[in-house]
Amino acid sequence: MWYVYVLESEDKKWHYYGYTSNLKLRFMEHLNGEVTATRYHKPFKLRYYEAYDDESLARQREATLKRSRSATKAMMQRLNNSATKGA
Repeated sequence: MWYVYVLESEDKKWHYYGYTSNLKLRFMEHLNGEVTATRYHKPFKLRYYEAYDDESLARQREATLKRSRSATKAMMQRLNNSATKGA
């Protein structure tokens, strides 16, 4: 199983998009400062993830989120709407 995930800073101004085959291990690497891109952006949380059977699909989705502002905006809007409805 492959995962596309989004990390979000506490103030919600910063997001990191990644993919991995081991979500728990990768998140721990982020928390422990082992990932250069997130080392100085603490605190953050795992905001969202998607699961894929195929690595290439996960890699494509991650690339889409990084490259396409409209895809990222649509995903974040859905997340924000679901959080509001759940409260």
